[in-house]
Amino acid sequence: MARQDAPLFLHGFDLSGNFTDLRPLGTGVTGLVLSAHDQRSGQKVAIKKLLMRDAVSVKHALREVKITRRLHHENVVRVYEVLAPHGHPLPQDPRQLSALYIIQECMETDLARLLEQGPLPTGHATLLFYQLLRGLKFIHSANVLHRDLKPANIFINTDQLLLKIGDFGLARIVDPHYSHKVNPVKFNCLY
Repeated sequence: MARQDAPLFLHGFDLSGNFTDLRPLGTGVTGLVLSAHDQRSGQKVAIKKLLMRDAVSVKHALREVKITRRLHHENVVRVYEVLAPHGHPLPQDPRQLSALYIIQECMETDLARLLEQGPLPTGHATLLFYQLLRGLKFIHSANVLHRDLKPANIFINTDQLLLKIGDFGLARIVDPHYSHKVNPVKFNCLY
């Protein structure tokens, strides 16, 4: 397909030809998520493009990569690889890149979409809640705080009733040697 004929969501999406059947899954503050077929592995994957516009977005993108690379658990979305533009491996110093691409496991739906269809049967809800707690226990044992846990970041394959926690864009690594003192927030009660 010629560049000018590409769907709008693909403009600026700069990866090699290893990925086909690209379809939009969602957008967020940090970038775009597409589903794709990885021709190398034969798997359906999700590709999260993290834009690196300034020093702050670079810091956030690199932190998300660092966190996702250290989390390997059956209830956490699996990251297969992280690529630079054109499908190249990440350089030693990725701070000069315009974007990063996180190639990860593609899940069927998220909890928000599932709940839009109506209440879950009690047995299904119990199993999913158990998996959510297992995933959170693992994440916390790895000294990571997700900080954005919501139904849209809880992914599910309904045929297996398999739940996985994803989207670590706001996550933080808890360093026991660092003070994590919370600064008081001023607010107006009348707002």
